Amino acid sequence: MIYSMTGFAAATAELDAGSLTLEVRAVNSRYLDLQLRLPDELRGLEQALRVAIAAAVSRGKVECRIGIAARASVSKPASINQPLLQQLAQWSSEVSAVMPNARELSVADVLRWNGILESDSLSADTLRTSVQCLLQQALHDFSASREREGAKLKDFLLQRIAQINALRTAVAPRIPAAIKAYELKLQARLQEILGNADAERLHQEISLFASKIDVDEELSRLHTHLVEMERVLDKGGAVGKRLDFLMQELHREANTLGSKSVDAEVSRASMEMKILIEQMREQIQNLE
Repeated sequence: MIYSMTGFAAATAELDAGSLTLEVRAVNSRYLDLQLRLPDELRGLEQALRVAIAAAVSRGKVECRIGIAARASVSKPASINQPLLQQLAQWSSEVSAVMPNARELSVADVLRWNGILESDSLSADTLRTSVQCLLQQALHDFSASREREGAKLKDFLLQRIAQINALRTAVAPRIPAAIKAYELKLQARLQEILGNADAERLHQEISLFASKIDVDEELSRLHTHLVEMERVLDKGGAVGKRLDFLMQELHREANTLGSKSVDAEVSRASMEMKILIEQMREQIQNLE
Protein backbone atom coordinates (compact mmCIF):
# COMPACT_ATOMS: atom_id res chain seq x y z
CA MET A 1 0.00 0.00 0.00
CA ILE A 2 0.99 3.61 -0.46
CA TYR A 3 0.05 6.32 2.01
CA SER A 4 -0.91 9.94 1.71
CA MET A 5 0.79 12.35 4.09
CA THR A 6 -2.58 14.02 4.65
CA GLY A 7 -4.85 12.46 7.25
CA PHE A 8 -6.95 12.97 10.35
CA ALA A 9 -8.22 10.81 13.19
CA ALA A 10 -9.81 11.43 16.58
CA ALA A 11 -10.56 9.21 19.55
CA THR A 12 -12.42 9.83 22.80
CA ALA A 13 -12.50 7.95 26.08
CA GLU A 14 -15.08 8.50 28.80
CA LEU A 15 -13.52 8.14 32.26
CA ASP A 16 -15.31 8.12 35.60
CA ALA A 17 -14.17 11.64 36.26
CA GLY A 18 -14.38 13.13 32.77
CA SER A 19 -13.47 12.70 29.13
CA LEU A 20 -10.18 12.36 27.30
CA THR A 21 -9.85 13.34 23.63
CA LEU A 22 -6.95 12.75 21.26
CA GLU A 23 -6.59 14.07 17.71
CA VAL A 24 -3.96 13.33 15.09
CA ARG A 25 -3.81 15.39 11.90
CA ALA A 26 -1.14 15.72 9.22
CA VAL A 27 -0.27 17.57 6.03
CA ASN A 28 2.58 17.06 3.58
CA SER A 29 6.17 17.92 4.43
CA ARG A 30 9.60 16.87 3.17
CA TYR A 31 10.49 15.36 6.54
CA LEU A 32 8.73 14.23 9.71
CA ASP A 33 7.75 17.33 11.68
CA LEU A 34 5.95 16.25 14.86
CA GLN A 35 4.20 18.70 17.18
CA LEU A 36 2.49 17.70 20.44
CA ARG A 37 -0.14 19.75 22.26
CA LEU A 38 -0.44 18.22 25.75
CA PRO A 39 -1.89 19.27 29.08
CA ASP A 40 0.59 19.57 31.95
CA GLU A 41 -0.59 16.28 33.46
CA LEU A 42 0.77 14.40 30.44
CA ARG A 43 4.13 16.09 29.90
CA GLY A 44 5.87 13.02 31.22
CA LEU A 45 4.46 10.98 28.33
CA GLU A 46 5.76 13.26 25.58
CA GLN A 47 8.78 11.14 24.61
CA ALA A 48 6.78 7.90 24.57
CA LEU A 49 4.12 9.56 22.40
CA ARG A 50 6.76 10.81 19.96
CA VAL A 51 8.28 7.35 19.63
CA ALA A 52 4.88 5.74 19.00
CA ILE A 53 3.87 8.29 16.35
CA ALA A 54 7.26 8.19 14.60
CA ALA A 55 6.94 4.40 14.34
CA ALA A 56 3.68 4.84 12.40
CA VAL A 57 4.56 7.88 10.26
CA SER A 58 7.78 8.50 8.32
CA ARG A 59 7.02 11.85 6.60
CA GLY A 60 4.63 14.75 7.07
CA LYS A 61 3.84 17.62 9.39
CA VAL A 62 1.98 15.81 12.16
CA GLU A 63 0.12 17.42 15.05
CA CYS A 64 -1.13 15.41 18.03
CA ARG A 65 -3.48 17.22 20.40
CA ILE A 66 -4.76 15.78 23.69
CA GLY A 67 -7.41 17.37 25.87
CA ILE A 68 -8.83 16.53 29.30
CA ALA A 69 -12.28 17.66 30.45
CA ALA A 70 -13.15 16.81 34.05
CA ARG A 71 -16.78 16.51 35.11
CA ALA A 72 -17.60 19.14 37.69
CA SER A 73 -20.25 16.95 39.27
CA VAL A 74 -17.76 14.27 40.26
CA SER A 75 -14.72 16.41 40.90
CA LYS A 76 -13.17 15.91 44.33
CA PRO A 77 -10.82 18.19 46.20
CA ALA A 78 -7.24 17.70 45.13
CA SER A 79 -4.79 16.18 47.59
CA ILE A 80 -1.12 16.91 48.02
CA ASN A 81 1.40 14.51 46.55
CA GLN A 82 3.14 13.56 49.81
CA PRO A 83 6.29 11.97 48.32
CA LEU A 84 6.85 15.05 46.17
CA LEU A 85 6.17 17.35 49.13
CA GLN A 86 8.82 15.51 51.20
CA GLN A 87 11.24 15.78 48.30
CA LEU A 88 10.66 19.53 48.02
CA ALA A 89 11.26 19.91 51.78
CA GLN A 90 14.53 18.01 51.51
CA TRP A 91 15.67 20.08 48.51
CA SER A 92 14.77 23.29 50.37
CA SER A 93 16.87 22.23 53.40
CA GLU A 94 19.84 21.33 51.20
CA VAL A 95 19.70 24.64 49.34
CA SER A 96 19.40 26.62 52.63
CA ALA A 97 22.44 24.83 54.06
CA VAL A 98 24.57 25.97 51.13
CA MET A 99 22.86 29.32 50.48
CA PRO A 100 21.50 30.70 53.78
CA ASN A 101 20.25 33.89 52.14
CA ALA A 102 18.19 32.08 49.52
CA ARG A 103 14.44 32.69 49.71
CA GLU A 104 12.53 29.72 51.07
CA LEU A 105 9.62 28.21 49.19
CA SER A 106 6.29 29.68 50.16
CA VAL A 107 3.06 27.70 50.38
CA ALA A 108 1.97 29.29 47.10
CA ASP A 109 5.26 28.23 45.46
CA VAL A 110 4.78 24.66 46.63
CA LEU A 111 1.17 24.46 45.45
CA ARG A 112 2.17 25.75 42.02
CA TRP A 113 4.82 23.03 41.64
CA ASN A 114 4.01 20.74 38.75
CA GLY A 115 2.54 17.46 40.04
CA ILE A 116 2.17 18.55 43.67
CA LEU A 117 -1.63 18.36 43.55
CA GLU A 118 -3.28 15.04 42.81
CA SER A 119 -6.90 14.40 41.98
CA ASP A 120 -8.46 11.08 42.81
CA SER A 121 -10.85 11.63 39.91
CA LEU A 122 -8.09 11.70 37.29
CA SER A 123 -5.12 9.76 38.60
CA ALA A 124 -1.83 9.78 36.72
CA ASP A 125 -1.88 6.03 36.11
CA THR A 126 -5.40 6.14 34.70
CA LEU A 127 -4.47 8.99 32.39
CA ARG A 128 -1.34 7.25 31.10
CA THR A 129 -3.15 4.01 30.37
CA SER A 130 -6.07 5.78 28.70
CA VAL A 131 -3.81 7.98 26.58
CA GLN A 132 -1.76 5.03 25.36
CA CYS A 133 -4.91 3.13 24.37
CA LEU A 134 -6.38 6.20 22.68
CA LEU A 135 -3.19 6.85 20.75
CA GLN A 136 -3.12 3.31 19.35
CA GLN A 137 -6.78 3.62 18.32
CA ALA A 138 -6.23 7.03 16.74
CA LEU A 139 -3.08 5.89 14.89
CA HIS A 140 -4.97 2.89 13.51
CA ASP A 141 -7.75 5.14 12.18
CA PHE A 142 -5.16 7.68 11.02
CA SER A 143 -3.26 5.07 9.00
CA ALA A 144 -6.53 3.79 7.52
CA SER A 145 -7.48 7.29 6.35
CA ARG A 146 -4.03 7.83 4.84
CA GLU A 147 -4.24 4.45 3.13
CA ARG A 148 -7.62 5.29 1.58
CA GLU A 149 -6.29 8.60 0.32
CA GLY A 150 -3.15 6.87 -0.95
CA ALA A 151 -5.26 4.39 -2.93
CA LYS A 152 -7.08 7.28 -4.61
CA LEU A 153 -3.78 8.95 -5.48
CA LYS A 154 -2.44 5.67 -6.89
CA ASP A 155 -5.46 5.33 -9.19
CA PHE A 156 -5.01 8.95 -10.26
CA LEU A 157 -1.35 8.35 -11.14
CA LEU A 158 -2.03 5.10 -13.01
CA GLN A 159 -4.64 6.86 -15.14
CA ARG A 160 -2.11 9.57 -16.08
CA ILE A 161 0.54 6.94 -16.83
CA ALA A 162 -1.89 5.24 -19.24
CA GLN A 163 -2.64 8.58 -20.93
CA ILE A 164 1.06 9.41 -21.39
CA ASN A 165 1.67 5.92 -22.77
CA ALA A 166 -1.13 6.43 -25.29
CA LEU A 167 0.39 9.73 -26.40
CA ARG A 168 3.84 8.13 -26.64
CA THR A 169 2.47 5.29 -28.79
CA ALA A 170 0.73 7.76 -31.11
CA VAL A 171 3.90 9.83 -31.64
CA ALA A 172 6.22 7.10 -32.95
CA PRO A 173 4.50 6.45 -36.33
CA ARG A 174 4.49 10.15 -37.21
CA ILE A 175 8.28 10.49 -37.42
CA PRO A 176 8.79 8.55 -40.72
CA ALA A 177 5.93 10.55 -42.26
CA ALA A 178 7.59 13.80 -41.16
CA ILE A 179 10.89 12.70 -42.75
CA LYS A 180 9.12 11.74 -45.99
CA ALA A 181 7.33 15.09 -46.15
CA TYR A 182 10.63 16.88 -45.64
CA GLU A 183 12.24 14.78 -48.41
CA LEU A 184 9.55 15.75 -50.91
CA LYS A 185 9.74 19.41 -49.88
CA LEU A 186 13.55 19.47 -50.15
CA GLN A 187 13.50 17.66 -53.47
CA ALA A 188 11.05 20.19 -54.91
CA ARG A 189 13.19 23.10 -53.66
CA LEU A 190 16.40 21.67 -55.13
CA GLN A 191 14.60 21.03 -58.40
CA GLU A 192 13.49 24.64 -58.43
CA ILE A 193 16.98 26.01 -57.68
CA LEU A 194 19.25 23.62 -59.56
CA GLY A 195 16.96 22.39 -62.27
CA ASN A 196 17.58 18.81 -61.24
CA ALA A 197 17.87 17.19 -57.83
CA ASP A 198 21.36 16.11 -56.76
CA ALA A 199 20.76 12.64 -55.23
CA GLU A 200 23.87 12.77 -52.99
CA ARG A 201 23.07 16.26 -51.70
CA LEU A 202 19.46 15.22 -51.15
CA HIS A 203 20.54 12.14 -49.19
CA GLN A 204 22.86 14.18 -46.95
CA GLU A 205 20.20 16.77 -46.17
CA ILE A 206 17.59 14.14 -45.38
CA SER A 207 20.01 12.19 -43.13
CA LEU A 208 20.89 15.38 -41.22
CA PHE A 209 17.23 16.25 -40.83
CA ALA A 210 16.33 12.74 -39.71
CA SER A 211 19.02 12.79 -37.00
CA LYS A 212 17.75 16.11 -35.67
CA ILE A 213 14.16 14.97 -35.32
CA ASP A 214 14.89 11.39 -34.21
CA VAL A 215 13.01 10.92 -30.92
CA ASP A 216 13.36 7.15 -30.56
CA GLU A 217 15.66 7.61 -27.57
CA GLU A 218 13.26 10.03 -25.84
CA LEU A 219 10.28 7.74 -26.46
CA SER A 220 12.26 4.76 -25.15
CA ARG A 221 13.25 6.60 -21.97
CA LEU A 222 9.67 7.78 -21.47
CA HIS A 223 8.56 4.16 -21.61
CA THR A 224 11.28 3.12 -19.15
CA HIS A 225 10.32 5.79 -16.61
CA LEU A 226 6.62 4.98 -16.88
CA VAL A 227 7.30 1.27 -16.30
CA GLU A 228 9.40 2.20 -13.26
CA MET A 229 6.55 4.32 -11.91
CA GLU A 230 4.17 1.38 -12.18
CA ARG A 231 6.70 -0.86 -10.41
CA VAL A 232 7.16 1.63 -7.56
CA LEU A 233 3.40 2.07 -7.15
CA ASP A 234 2.87 -1.71 -7.08
CA LYS A 235 5.65 -2.18 -4.53
CA GLY A 236 4.16 0.44 -2.19
CA GLY A 237 5.64 1.83 1.00
CA ALA A 238 7.34 5.24 1.15
CA VAL A 239 7.30 6.09 -2.57
CA GLY A 240 7.03 9.89 -2.60
CA LYS A 241 10.70 10.80 -3.05
CA ARG A 242 11.29 8.15 -5.73
CA LEU A 243 8.25 9.24 -7.72
CA ASP A 244 9.21 12.89 -7.42
CA PHE A 245 12.58 12.07 -9.00
CA LEU A 246 10.87 10.20 -11.84
CA MET A 247 8.70 13.27 -12.50
CA GLN A 248 11.85 15.27 -13.21
CA GLU A 249 13.05 12.63 -15.67
CA LEU A 250 9.68 12.39 -17.43
CA HIS A 251 9.47 16.16 -17.80
CA ARG A 252 12.96 16.27 -19.29
CA GLU A 253 12.09 13.69 -21.96
CA ALA A 254 8.73 15.28 -22.79
CA ASN A 255 10.40 18.68 -23.11
CA THR A 256 13.08 17.30 -25.46
CA LEU A 257 10.38 15.61 -27.50
CA GLY A 258 8.70 18.98 -28.03
CA SER A 259 11.95 20.77 -28.91
CA LYS A 260 12.71 18.21 -31.65
CA SER A 261 9.20 18.25 -33.07
CA VAL A 262 8.53 19.27 -36.69
CA ASP A 263 4.99 17.96 -36.60
CA ALA A 264 2.01 19.75 -35.05
CA GLU A 265 0.62 16.52 -33.56
CA VAL A 266 3.96 15.66 -31.97
CA SER A 267 4.15 19.15 -30.47
CA ARG A 268 0.61 18.77 -29.15
CA ALA A 269 1.48 15.36 -27.66
CA SER A 270 4.53 16.86 -25.94
CA MET A 271 2.41 19.62 -24.42
CA GLU A 272 -0.24 17.14 -23.24
CA MET A 273 2.46 15.00 -21.66
CA LYS A 274 3.88 17.94 -19.74
CA ILE A 275 0.43 18.87 -18.45
CA LEU A 276 -0.16 15.30 -17.25
CA ILE A 277 3.29 15.14 -15.67
CA GLU A 278 2.64 18.40 -13.79
CA GLN A 279 -0.67 17.01 -12.55
CA MET A 280 1.13 13.94 -11.25
CA ARG A 281 3.87 16.00 -9.65
CA GLU A 282 1.33 18.02 -7.65
CA GLN A 283 -0.31 14.87 -6.28
CA ILE A 284 2.96 13.09 -5.57
CA GLN A 285 3.83 15.91 -3.14
CA ASN A 286 1.13 14.42 -0.88
CA LEU A 287 2.58 10.90 -0.87
CA GLU A 288 4.67 9.59 2.00
